Amino acid sequence: MTKNGTFMQENTMRIRILKNGPYLVTGGVPLLEMEIISDDRGTATQYRATKCYPLQQTYTLCRCGGSGNMPYCDGEHARNAFNGAEKASREPFSAQAKVYKGPGLVLHDVENLCMLARFCHIGGNTWDLIDRSGEPEARELAIRGACNCPAGRLVVCDAKTGEAIEEQYEPSIVILRDVASETSGPLWVRGGIPIESADGAVYEVRNRVTLCRCGRSRNMPFCDATHMYYGFQD
Repeated sequence: MTKNGTFMQENTMRIRILKNGPYLVTGGVPLLEMEIISDDRGTATQYRATKCYPLQQTYTLCRCGGSGNMPYCDGEHARNAFNGAEKASREPFSAQAKVYKGPGLVLHDVENLCMLARFCHIGGNTWDLIDRSGEPEARELAIRGACNCPAGRLVVCDAKTGEAIEEQYEPSIVILRDVASETSGPLWVRGGIPIESADGAVYEVRNRVTLCRCGRSRNMPFCDATHMYYGFQD
């Protein structure tokens, strides 16, 4: 990571979105599976690693939700006439975010990136905790809730310095599964891997985002939690 907070990766480490097709992953990006674990109230509390796939330099991941060889593409998108048109904003996160200011922390929130991971419900909810972020316990819980958001919908910053507070991930792609809802979730892209649109433009490079894997998001290529509403399973 550079001094100004931008990510530096090898030129070959990339996710390219193929028009009405899969995600083409190059550069030897590690591929993992994790489960979202929740408490008895449905609040997400932790991630649990469940699988590590053999490392490949190049592979394609299903984007239409219909592959018979999940998580990899098997060409089903061509047979089911998948429409993967990208509709997400190309504006940077900072330009889209609603800002919530507290005494100790500032929360930046882009709601349409939400994938309903539910880590933001820890300790009540992250937005209320921001209002109480002058209190050490509330501050800690707000940071935990925001930093565990896989989609990067929530980014918390120190109110005095303005610096973002979050774990800097090593590059990887994680297939998320939600134990409580019994659904298969999106691809959690971590560590600043560039994501190239089908038209050749590159989305803002970020530490954490989630890409749609069910084929039904209204915010393509990003997840919008549609998989939760119809119980997507692969």
